[in-house]
Amino acid sequence: MIFSLAVYGSPYTYQSSDSAYQFARELLNQGHEIYRIFFYHDGVYNANRLTIPPQDEINISSRWSSFAGENNIELVVCVASALRRGVLDDSESRRYEKDTHNIEQNFTLSGLGQLIDAGIVSDRLVTFGS
Repeated sequence: MIFSLAVYGSPYTYQSSDSAYQFARELLNQGHEIYRIFFYHDGVYNANRLTIPPQDEINISSRWSSFAGENNIELVVCVASALRRGVLDDSESRRYEKDTHNIEQNFTLSGLGQLIDAGIVSDRLVTFGS
Protein backbone atom coordinates (compact mmCIF):
# COMPACT_ATOMS: atom_id res chain seq x y z
CA MET A 1 0.00 0.00 0.00
CA ILE A 2 1.20 3.55 -0.75
CA PHE A 3 1.03 6.09 2.08
CA SER A 4 1.65 9.79 2.36
CA LEU A 5 1.90 11.64 5.66
CA ALA A 6 1.01 15.22 6.57
CA VAL A 7 2.68 16.64 9.69
CA TYR A 8 1.02 19.74 11.17
CA GLY A 9 2.60 19.85 14.62
CA SER A 10 5.69 21.66 15.82
CA PRO A 11 8.48 19.20 16.64
CA TYR A 12 9.20 20.09 20.27
CA THR A 13 5.74 21.22 21.34
CA TYR A 14 3.58 18.28 20.36
CA GLN A 15 3.94 14.52 19.97
CA SER A 16 2.71 14.58 16.36
CA SER A 17 6.14 14.82 14.73
CA ASP A 18 7.56 11.91 16.69
CA SER A 19 4.40 9.87 16.11
CA ALA A 20 4.64 10.54 12.37
CA TYR A 21 8.28 9.48 12.35
CA GLN A 22 7.59 6.25 14.26
CA PHE A 23 4.62 5.52 12.00
CA ALA A 24 6.73 6.11 8.86
CA ARG A 25 9.44 3.76 10.09
CA GLU A 26 6.91 1.06 10.87
CA LEU A 27 5.25 1.46 7.46
CA LEU A 28 8.55 0.68 5.78
CA ASN A 29 9.22 -2.21 8.18
CA GLN A 30 5.84 -3.67 7.19
CA GLY A 31 6.71 -3.42 3.48
CA HIS A 32 4.57 -0.42 2.59
CA GLU A 33 5.71 2.50 0.42
CA ILE A 34 5.80 6.16 1.43
CA TYR A 35 5.15 8.50 -1.47
CA ARG A 36 5.68 11.82 0.32
CA ILE A 37 5.77 13.45 3.75
CA PHE A 38 4.33 16.95 3.75
CA PHE A 39 4.96 19.48 6.52
CA TYR A 40 2.31 22.15 6.95
CA HIS A 41 1.45 24.93 9.42
CA ASP A 42 3.73 24.62 12.49
CA GLY A 43 4.95 21.30 11.11
CA VAL A 44 7.37 23.29 8.94
CA TYR A 45 9.53 23.79 12.04
CA ASN A 46 10.58 20.15 11.57
CA ALA A 47 12.72 21.37 8.67
CA ASN A 48 14.64 24.03 10.62
CA ARG A 49 18.30 22.98 10.74
CA LEU A 50 19.16 25.71 13.25
CA THR A 51 17.28 24.16 16.17
CA ILE A 52 19.59 22.90 18.90
CA PRO A 53 17.86 20.55 21.33
CA PRO A 54 19.47 19.61 24.64
CA GLN A 55 22.00 16.77 24.42
CA ASP A 56 19.58 14.27 25.92
CA GLU A 57 16.89 14.99 23.29
CA ILE A 58 16.61 13.94 19.66
CA ASN A 59 17.45 16.40 16.91
CA ILE A 60 14.20 15.97 15.05
CA SER A 61 15.11 17.79 11.84
CA SER A 62 18.32 15.74 11.49
CA ARG A 63 16.41 12.55 12.19
CA TRP A 64 13.86 13.31 9.46
CA SER A 65 16.65 14.24 7.05
CA SER A 66 18.54 11.00 7.69
CA PHE A 67 15.38 8.94 7.38
CA ALA A 68 14.51 10.54 4.04
CA GLY A 69 18.03 10.16 2.68
CA GLU A 70 18.31 6.51 3.68
CA ASN A 71 14.88 5.59 2.29
CA ASN A 72 14.62 7.94 -0.71
CA ILE A 73 11.52 9.66 0.66
CA GLU A 74 10.47 13.14 -0.36
CA LEU A 75 10.09 15.64 2.50
CA VAL A 76 8.07 18.63 1.29
CA VAL A 77 7.60 21.81 3.30
CA CYS A 78 4.72 24.15 2.47
CA VAL A 79 6.42 27.29 1.19
CA ALA A 80 3.72 29.69 2.42
CA SER A 81 3.75 28.22 5.94
CA ALA A 82 7.55 28.15 5.93
CA LEU A 83 7.97 31.78 4.90
CA ARG A 84 5.56 32.92 7.64
CA ARG A 85 7.65 31.05 10.19
CA GLY A 86 11.12 31.96 8.93
CA VAL A 87 12.06 28.60 7.44
CA LEU A 88 13.93 29.41 4.23
CA ASP A 89 15.91 27.55 1.60
CA ASP A 90 18.78 29.22 -0.24
CA SER A 91 16.59 30.44 -3.08
CA GLU A 92 13.98 32.07 -0.83
CA SER A 93 16.72 33.53 1.35
CA ARG A 94 18.20 35.31 -1.65
CA ARG A 95 14.79 36.29 -2.98
CA TYR A 96 13.88 38.07 0.26
CA GLU A 97 17.42 39.35 0.84
CA LYS A 98 17.99 37.43 4.05
CA ASP A 99 21.53 36.66 5.17
CA THR A 100 21.08 32.91 5.66
CA HIS A 101 18.87 29.92 5.01
CA ASN A 102 17.90 27.33 7.56
CA ILE A 103 16.20 24.43 5.84
CA GLU A 104 17.62 21.02 6.70
CA GLN A 105 19.09 18.79 4.01
CA ASN A 106 16.58 16.53 2.21
CA PHE A 107 13.66 18.94 2.80
CA THR A 108 12.30 20.97 -0.11
CA LEU A 109 9.98 23.96 -0.20
CA SER A 110 6.99 23.62 -2.47
CA GLY A 111 3.34 24.54 -2.76
CA LEU A 112 0.20 23.08 -1.27
CA GLY A 113 -0.43 21.30 -4.57
CA GLN A 114 2.13 18.72 -3.43
CA LEU A 115 -0.20 17.75 -0.58
CA ILE A 116 -3.11 17.41 -3.01
CA ASP A 117 -0.95 15.30 -5.31
CA ALA A 118 0.05 13.08 -2.38
CA GLY A 119 -3.61 12.50 -1.56
CA ILE A 120 -4.37 11.55 -5.15
CA VAL A 121 -1.40 9.24 -5.71
CA SER A 122 -1.45 7.50 -2.31
CA ASP A 123 -3.84 4.85 -1.09
CA ARG A 124 -3.86 6.57 2.32
CA LEU A 125 -3.01 10.08 3.49
CA VAL A 126 -2.46 10.08 7.25
CA THR A 127 -2.27 13.36 9.18
CA PHE A 128 -0.46 14.07 12.44
CA GLY A 129 -1.33 17.10 14.52
CA SER A 130 -3.97 19.72 13.96
